[in-house]
Amino acid sequence: MSTAETEAKVEAWEPGSRIRSSSPRQIPVIGVVTEEEEAQGVFKSMDLNRVIKLLEETDKDDLEDKQLISVKKVVQCYQNGLPLRDLARIFKILNLCAGKIKKQPHFLEPAFNILKLCSLPFLKKKVSDEITYAEDTANSIALLGDLMKMPSSELRIQICKCIINFYHAEPPKKHITGYQQASASYKIKMAEVGGLAKAMAQSLALLENELVEKLWVLKALQHLSTSEVNCALMVKAQAASGICAHLNDPDPSGQLLFRSSEILWNLLEKSSREEIIQQLSNLECLLALKEVFKNLFTRGFSHYNRQLRNDILVITTFIAQNPGAPMIECGFTGDLILFATFNEVKSQNPLVKGLKLSNCYEDFELKKLLFNIIVILCKDLSTIQLLIDGKVILALFTYVKKPEKHKIIEWSVAQYEELQLHAIATLSSVAPFLIEEYMLCQGNARILEFLEWCTNEDSFFSHGNSFHGTGGRGNKFAQMRYSLRLLRAMVYLENETVNKDLCERGTIQQLIGIFKNVTSKNNDKEEAILLEIQSDMLVILSGLCEHHIPRKEIFGTEGVDIILHVMKTDPKKLQSGLGYNVLLFSTLDSIWCCILGCYPSEDYFLEKEGIFLLLDLLALNQKKFCNLILGIMVEFCDNPKTAAHVNAWRGKKDQTAACLLIRLWRKEEKELGVKRDKHGRITDTKKPLLTSFQEEQKIVPLPANCPTIAVMDVAENIRAKIYAVLGKLDFENLPGLSAEDFVTLCIIHRYLDFKTGEIWNEIYEEIKLEKLRPVTTDQKSLESIITASENIGKMVASLQSEMIESQARQDMQNEQKVYTKIQATHKQRELANKSWENFLARTSNAKTLKKAKRLQEKAIESSRYSERPPNAIFHRTAIKGLNTTVPSGGVVTVESTPAQLVGGPLADTDIALKQLPIRGGALQRVKAVKTVDELKKNVPT
Repeated sequence: MSTAETEAKVEAWEPGSRIRSSSPRQIPVIGVVTEEEEAQGVFKSMDLNRVIKLLEETDKDDLEDKQLISVKKVVQCYQNGLPLRDLARIFKILNLCAGKIKKQPHFLEPAFNILKLCSLPFLKKKVSDEITYAEDTANSIALLGDLMKMPSSELRIQICKCIINFYHAEPPKKHITGYQQASASYKIKMAEVGGLAKAMAQSLALLENELVEKLWVLKALQHLSTSEVNCALMVKAQAASGICAHLNDPDPSGQLLFRSSEILWNLLEKSSREEIIQQLSNLECLLALKEVFKNLFTRGFSHYNRQLRNDILVITTFIAQNPGAPMIECGFTGDLILFATFNEVKSQNPLVKGLKLSNCYEDFELKKLLFNIIVILCKDLSTIQLLIDGKVILALFTYVKKPEKHKIIEWSVAQYEELQLHAIATLSSVAPFLIEEYMLCQGNARILEFLEWCTNEDSFFSHGNSFHGTGGRGNKFAQMRYSLRLLRAMVYLENETVNKDLCERGTIQQLIGIFKNVTSKNNDKEEAILLEIQSDMLVILSGLCEHHIPRKEIFGTEGVDIILHVMKTDPKKLQSGLGYNVLLFSTLDSIWCCILGCYPSEDYFLEKEGIFLLLDLLALNQKKFCNLILGIMVEFCDNPKTAAHVNAWRGKKDQTAACLLIRLWRKEEKELGVKRDKHGRITDTKKPLLTSFQEEQKIVPLPANCPTIAVMDVAENIRAKIYAVLGKLDFENLPGLSAEDFVTLCIIHRYLDFKTGEIWNEIYEEIKLEKLRPVTTDQKSLESIITASENIGKMVASLQSEMIESQARQDMQNEQKVYTKIQATHKQRELANKSWENFLARTSNAKTLKKAKRLQEKAIESSRYSERPPNAIFHRTAIKGLNTTVPSGGVVTVESTPAQLVGGPLADTDIALKQLPIRGGALQRVKAVKTVDELKKNVPT
């Protein structure tokens, strides 16, 4: 039998009738329960629809008593839990009872008792009941929020208790056969679906003067706010502003402040932070926060009060990020600045008189939070005067000094170190807004002195526990890092007073010395920190030396050496992610700002092969560096000594600088989508430089002071810089170029002409769009310029075609030469094979050998003179009995030479060390040759 059919029969139940089941066992439905079932805790069935109908009746005299009795029976029936199938009707009974309370106070107790039942577990008979009755359950739970409007303190408190029990579910008192408890989170999910949190938040407005009830509601909201869904509902009900505005309401127990701050925390974490901040950014909320924080700061000494004070300050920090928050108007900003600086700068304000912070963890956290909120407050320019009056710069500078031995301080060593780093980091944000105060406090001198201490090798063990102390354990790297950040922030302002003061104090020489000291330390663990320190120093040096030749001269050769040292870094490290990329950018910026324009430094840079290093970096083909390197190359080429260095450079595979630049041009045009054919020739002679982006953009008339797309193109890619560099190297004498390079070089050579024509084309199109008609002279001039530009394009295209054809002919000739060489090689190989065959024939066939011998002798005889000259001595050149037909070599036996001097005809003499003599057709090596002296020794006396 389906659930719907069963419910229909139950609803249609009449006294004296029974529901028959198809099962063999008869289930009693009308309050008739067997003793065994009653012992097991089975529900006594009730007709809830009849109870509802009875409560809806109003025209009988004794009706109230009957109604109260029926509701009491309902309460008794469901003492062990509420079945999900009956939940909607039970809550309808609750709603009817609550509606009668105003006129019939006796219904308060039944309503209260039914609410108690809501704290019991929800029971399901089937697994699917949670889904089947989800809508009814959500609507029933939502009714709890509506009942908060009832003017009954008892009901309201019980409703809150009921909601709190959702999060602390208890098991049923008895196990009920056929039922099981719904999942632990089911009530919580249904409360989210029903929007209970919104109704509870709205009910706070009804309880402004009811402290006890308000505390219970806040406790319920505290539990509800642990869910993101509920937080979103509470935001819609403006819960944040409603709760915050009453933070300072009287409450002897202290629960109001604690629970309210907890709810605000949850709202900030689990809902839209921007919306919460916007709700809290009003005068009423800020005044309440101010008073609460002030009271906790001056009168709160317990651990709990200090934690609560810090929580309020964090919430205030979030609000301070909103520029529209009236922090100054309510006086909160002034109080926060006072609390942040009273420990370092003596104040006569009665608010902090006799007040002192301890070194407990909560006060330590408070100090850091106050530093943090100062950084946020200084972004509002209207706060500047308050920061000046509060002597914030002076207070922060009290931490920028080396630790003094034997001096008693209120913080531990680790705490003081962390506060010191936090103070310097705060100065980096605040000092740029307070330049006069910074200079009055001799900020530059203090920082440089502190940096000097950072480089000293004295004994100092830093703890490096905090965020700011990262990488600074056991060394002074963290202090150096944040000090340099402060200097970088001040130099970045380009304030001449600050920069001049730094230079007069020897900052350039000091930073160069520190840089050398840092680079000499090989610390792999802190490599990223050291790289950041080096980058910051180079940025500071660039800011000081830019546009000042005397300062560049101070930078000098020592500065050039540290730049060259960085440029020699292994290129593989650029992909390590440790910060080598940033360091290289800073180095290239230093070349631009500290070397260019100072001729002694430029010459020294060239002398130390700096241009070679720049070209090596350019050859890495990393797009992020190309633009900057080419800009430096353009400036360096103004030095007449640069061209020789550029032309002398050779890269991989003997690549020249000109070849590298031309290849970069081709790659850039490919990325820009410039139209070229497969040989790199111009395809559009009217617009030979047009990129795909320019082609997509339509020409729009612009004011005269606005650059057009064609003009912006010059700055947005590297083509103009490549043209400038090659132009200064002389287009006519560039070594190591291929035919393809020359084809591209034709376009580069005419880049300025093409760009000029492109801009005139834009002007012409704009005139058309604006429907203007130039005067005749201007019209002719404009047409002549455009035609001339197009003719240049045609001329270049023609020259490129000639080059390509010439190269094709040259390639054909080279190919023919190779073929000729191959043919000669093959012919020589054939002759060698034929000679070998003849040799084999002579050695394997006696007749052939004899025939060859006769031919050889005949050739020898024919080569001799027919008549012998008079008085000539005849030497035989042929060895008798030799059966070979190959030449016998350059060794001859001279009969006039005594045999004892040469050791015989087969001796290994100095004349024939490498070639053995021949005798009697056999080869023989003489093992030892006796000299004339040895012969004399062997002769007997």
